[in-house]
Amino acid sequence: MERTLFSEEHHQFRDAVRRFLRSEVTPFHADWEKQGVVPRSIWEKAGEAGFLCSWLPEEYGGSGADFLYSVVLIEEMVAARATGPMFSLHNDIVVPYLFSFGNDEQKKRWLPGCASGDKISAIAMTEPGAGSDLQGIQTTARLEGDHYIVNGQKTFISNGQLCDLCIVVAKTDTQADPPYTGVSLIVVEAGTPGFERGRNLEKMGLKAQDTSELSFSDCVVPKENLLGAEGAGFYFLMQKLQQERLVCALGAQAAAELVLADGVRYTQERKAFGRPLSKLQHTQFRLAEMATEVELGRTFIDRLIAEHVAGSGIVKETSMAKYWITEMLKRTCDQVLQFHGGYGYMMEYPIARDYLDARIQTIFAGTSEIMKVIIAKQMGL
Repeated sequence: MERTLFSEEHHQFRDAVRRFLRSEVTPFHADWEKQGVVPRSIWEKAGEAGFLCSWLPEEYGGSGADFLYSVVLIEEMVAARATGPMFSLHNDIVVPYLFSFGNDEQKKRWLPGCASGDKISAIAMTEPGAGSDLQGIQTTARLEGDHYIVNGQKTFISNGQLCDLCIVVAKTDTQADPPYTGVSLIVVEAGTPGFERGRNLEKMGLKAQDTSELSFSDCVVPKENLLGAEGAGFYFLMQKLQQERLVCALGAQAAAELVLADGVRYTQERKAFGRPLSKLQHTQFRLAEMATEVELGRTFIDRLIAEHVAGSGIVKETSMAKYWITEMLKRTCDQVLQFHGGYGYMMEYPIARDYLDARIQTIFAGTSEIMKVIIAKQMGL
């Protein structure tokens, strides 16, 4: 399918991203997977190349680029299987909170570093006892004089080991009714007394991406680090989840396309019963089914990208995309691994890693079940 979203400038940007990934990421990614984290230097290099928060205005270190530049970066990172550097989380999920809800002083203090790679960001929502139900969080932030005293535990935090700025979802009013009206967003900076990083969690996939437990024990945070007003945190989160889900669906779509292309290539090369697997009718039918689903996903996601860039409210549709495309990616990985037979179970084959990396897609940023709940509500059910 011919795509009409991109201008010549976007294509030039895509070429630059590909060159960067070939020289600065791909040769080292296997080592990063063993280490469980990427070096800070790759963030600094990405910032120098203009790949971090390029959508920010020039006064904050960006170039005022549109969201399509983020789309290009996400697609090329997936194509390179560069799952370690979580640029999209930083660029398109976390930093938009700082830009949209931060005051002038906060923006001047934090955003230039986000664009240069000197400040890596994370957002801490999930807790050991609260995932999708954000109203159930137990982390508190109590205002005492000029500071908040933050106490609580967070887990599964991407960029947790590297982050310099962590947006913490906390309750500033534990008696609020309904509970979500007591939720606020507070930026905790690296080195703040009482802020400790726990272990770098060992995951089944996304091995090069640091995912951590974080703890806050009488963590003393200046009240100037509150984003927006007290009690507005839940509303802020709801405003930004549309783009978060779109980013997740976009990455899953690009991954499904990559896996399908590998599956077609492998079945054409691998022979069984004297001929390529691709000549067997069963294989052809399964590839045709997968290709149809992948094409449907691409048509849907490109429409949503265009509508998102135009400023449309597409909460229902992005929830649909997050649910369906990530589930489609899992199905695609499973079938292509099956085509590989025993070789698909060997980590030396890319499909084994693709299969493991895909499993989280239906869980993070809202599970498939939560997406269905949102879709149902949007339908008035």
